[in-house]
Amino acid sequence: MTELTNEQIHDTLVLPYLNHAARMFEAGYASAVDIDNAMRFGCGYPKGPLTVVDELGAAAVRAGLAARFLDSGDPLHQPAQVISTLATEDGTFAASGDAAGATAPELKQEISTVGVVGTGTMASGIVQVFAQAGYDVVFVGRGEDKIAGVVAFIDKGLSKLVEKGRIDEDAKAATLARLTGATDREALADVDIVVEAIAEDLAIKTDLYKDLDRICKPGAILATTTSSMPITALGAVTSRPEAVIGMHFFNPATIMKLVEVVTTEATSADVNQTVLALCAKVGKVAVSCGDRSGFIVNCLLFPYLNDAVKLVESGAATIDEIDDAVKEQAGFPMGPFALLDVVGNDVSLAIQQELFAEFGEKGFAPAATLETLVAEGKLGRKSGEGFRTY
Repeated sequence: MTELTNEQIHDTLVLPYLNHAARMFEAGYASAVDIDNAMRFGCGYPKGPLTVVDELGAAAVRAGLAARFLDSGDPLHQPAQVISTLATEDGTFAASGDAAGATAPELKQEISTVGVVGTGTMASGIVQVFAQAGYDVVFVGRGEDKIAGVVAFIDKGLSKLVEKGRIDEDAKAATLARLTGATDREALADVDIVVEAIAEDLAIKTDLYKDLDRICKPGAILATTTSSMPITALGAVTSRPEAVIGMHFFNPATIMKLVEVVTTEATSADVNQTVLALCAKVGKVAVSCGDRSGFIVNCLLFPYLNDAVKLVESGAATIDEIDDAVKEQAGFPMGPFALLDVVGNDVSLAIQQELFAEFGEKGFAPAATLETLVAEGKLGRKSGEGFRTY
């Protein structure tokens, strides 16, 4: 039997998540609008965390966090200064002077042809997104079979849209006609932007960026979909670090609206503006952030998931009780354990390890149960067993 009510489970898990978001805003890492949009469009949450703080009231959130901090002693639970300030002044994040999105970004350079490197699910989805939006796309893979696989993937996706009445056969044919597959990277010589979506391996990516720097025309933007590699390191191996930027699409790219646009200290303002505007043109919601582990979504999502595992370890609540409480109290589409099993416990552990290494917060240390499940090969739905059996 649980020792906690649904409301207490919510406060134990969701208040620290709100606090992390407030600290992210306080540090100037991302705007309130972008933080909220990231979690809404990246996770399907009904409201962003800073909007939730406003609705609950900063004073109430401060009091709840203070109680958590008293109980846990974890510095991550100490109310963010911005929450304390808003509580004292009876203020809100909505009225904090955050003008993000007030001026629509503009294309500072012409983008007519897009290059994509990679042939996996993410790369294929990105190719489809740009082609459907009217851009000619040159995509590069390691063999003709991989190239054919991308075309088949897109053909299948477009056929489903035709069946649903979303597009007609002419639109499908026009989209497919914009695709050019190649096995040689030299085919990217004239593209205006390259989006790479290859393996999350820094050595492989840096080799690619050296090659892209040589091949691509002056002024071409080099974008990466990485969720974990340091983008600054990719720019450093090129002669154009000002043109290197992150475009972190979410899977499946054809459906998920969010793109995290990640700038390094070297990324030029014009390149950032162009990529933000390009995202809008292909129907995506772009959020801006800097080059550090986790960006916005992973940095806020995975500590909360990790905390849920630790709460079960404490014996204060069961997996089912936590999933039910979070869905009921917070309105999240899935409870943390259902989501962990969908994402994959190996992926979740790897991201949490990165966050722990980046920020050094004791509270970010991966939960022991998560480490054990991964060691046992219980990765979630993809392996048939994780926190639950499928």
